[in-house]
Amino acid sequence: MKNLRPILLLLITFFLFCLSVQANQSRERHQSPSNIEELKVALADLMQHYKVPAAGITMIDKQGLVYFDAIGLANREENISVNTDSVFRLGSTSKMLVALSVLKLVEDKKLSLQDKLVDLAPEIEFNNPYAATHPIRIMHLLEHTTGWDEQHYPEFAHNQTPPISLKDGLDFHPHSRTSRWHPGSRYAYNNTGPTVAAYIVEKVSGKTFEAFVQTHFFNMLDMQHSTFLYDEVFTSMPTVGYDDKNRPIDYHHFINRPASALNSSIKDMTNLLTLFIQRGQFNGTQILSEQSLVRMETPSSSLSAQKGMQTGYGLSNYSAGYKQWVYREHRGGIEGYMSEISYIPEQQTGHVILLNTKNIAAFQKISNLIKDYETQQLSRSEAPAAVLLMDQKTNKTEEAFLASTQTKPAIEGLYYEINPRVELFSFINYISNMKTFSFDENTLIQGKAIGASKNYYHPVSDDLYRSDETGLISLARVVDPIEGEVLHYAYGASAVKTSVLKKINPWLGYTQLLIGFLWLLIIIFSLFKTLGIGIAKLRGRSVPIEVKQLRRWPLLASWAFISIWGLLFVAGSNPYYYMAGPTIVSIGIMLMTIIFALCSVFAIATVFIKKSNNVNKSSYWYYTIASGVHFCVMLFLLKFGVIGIIFWA
Repeated sequence: MKNLRPILLLLITFFLFCLSVQANQSRERHQSPSNIEELKVALADLMQHYKVPAAGITMIDKQGLVYFDAIGLANREENISVNTDSVFRLGSTSKMLVALSVLKLVEDKKLSLQDKLVDLAPEIEFNNPYAATHPIRIMHLLEHTTGWDEQHYPEFAHNQTPPISLKDGLDFHPHSRTSRWHPGSRYAYNNTGPTVAAYIVEKVSGKTFEAFVQTHFFNMLDMQHSTFLYDEVFTSMPTVGYDDKNRPIDYHHFINRPASALNSSIKDMTNLLTLFIQRGQFNGTQILSEQSLVRMETPSSSLSAQKGMQTGYGLSNYSAGYKQWVYREHRGGIEGYMSEISYIPEQQTGHVILLNTKNIAAFQKISNLIKDYETQQLSRSEAPAAVLLMDQKTNKTEEAFLASTQTKPAIEGLYYEINPRVELFSFINYISNMKTFSFDENTLIQGKAIGASKNYYHPVSDDLYRSDETGLISLARVVDPIEGEVLHYAYGASAVKTSVLKKINPWLGYTQLLIGFLWLLIIIFSLFKTLGIGIAKLRGRSVPIEVKQLRRWPLLASWAFISIWGLLFVAGSNPYYYMAGPTIVSIGIMLMTIIFALCSVFAIATVFIKKSNNVNKSSYWYYTIASGVHFCVMLFLLKFGVIGIIFWA
């Protein structure tokens, strides 16, 4: 019992900490500013609280500019103030210009979203095992439905001066471009699809991607302080990016430039936002048709989109629910910077946020503050309506489905995710992102196996469900070519992530969660047990050899994984450096996973070989359980390729 006291104290402390965090979050809830002056004060308070160096913010409505300002320091070291021409880095918001460029070529009849990648660019290396029936098309590249993995660490880390061409960049490390499932069947965000699309823009137009964007968008939108390169546009008025410790970040030349390397000012981004607010027009000139923008905002290539789901990722443009409103937006985040361009098309209202720090908490608070202010100016009656739909096959209206119980048993249950963005870490989502679905009368409730967050849906057909909050169809039941019946689910404040969920036997699912929880307790207990062994040795106490043999391997297995966590913590300070090649950290993680596996095998073997003679029963059963749990976790990690993991491959 004495050995359990530290564990109980730790759990009680953790529980009290969670209650404290929840209380602090409740206290932080603010009243929405009712005018611009109150908004300015609230923004200044947030920036000071979160130590945000600088921000560029603009807001537009039907009448024009509502708010437009740059606040703070572009360079803390030299005390240089930011202004509306200061150039920030935007990260993934860059992808919007790839989609706009492709749509421009589509309007000019030089390209089609249905064109096959293999026909347009056979020189680009990729692997699609399903090409005979499901070729990769241009729309798949922009909607992230190619099935490709996220770019690998060597691609993230590549930083050559001067930067290489798009073609050389795509030739550098093509291993991530393998379709893990049929193109069009599942969504999985990655940086390589838009880059390949940008290369096709180059090939079709005969210009570099940067030159094409300059001619058709930067010049037309009077974006004089925008560039994808480290050139005089950036260096003449740069905004320094800062990490979470307020240290300046060096400029990184991304290998997938079109997907993440846009540099721009808040003045220029105001003009780009105006293009979306005015439905393709700028200063009276129609730069792109409204139909093209509607297509950009409409998910089309996935199975769920074809079924009728209304939320998700379009052409580098995704839906983001906020209260009862649905924004179209794209966010970006790279080391030292964050960005957001977000708007409600039917309300002609939107905003841009640029920060020179990657402080996610600060960014989310600022985004919510601005969305609060924007939406309180709108009439609640203008929000998207939860209209009744009719199933074309059965001619049943929503009321008929609400009264029906046919589909309830089929959809209720426990689900896990099968469309990981990063295949290497798919095991994390498999456990931590399990979802539950159950009916309360005629309302479908989505919960989490771990956690209390919930979303509510109502059936509008046998396979489609509308969000209780936005009124849009945000959940669809489809048949996956590989897994059979699955759910597509675009959720949360940002529907950029559309999970594809496969039902799992509840006994199996919750058993896995229980084993995971026991495993964490065993690792924590191992820390205290090791300390106890050390104290016992100092006092000259001896234990039977059978006890030593029984406890040795599970303790070593625990310490092997503690070492992995420590190495991952070190890698977190500079993952590009530590993970993109064979370093002490990356090799150490690989070796420690192997050591963990070997210790787990030796531990379970020792339990079967050794008897409980000369061993305290409680100790014997603890180490038996610990050995069994380590062995189960080892098999789970082995299944997902974590044992012997090579990050730089």
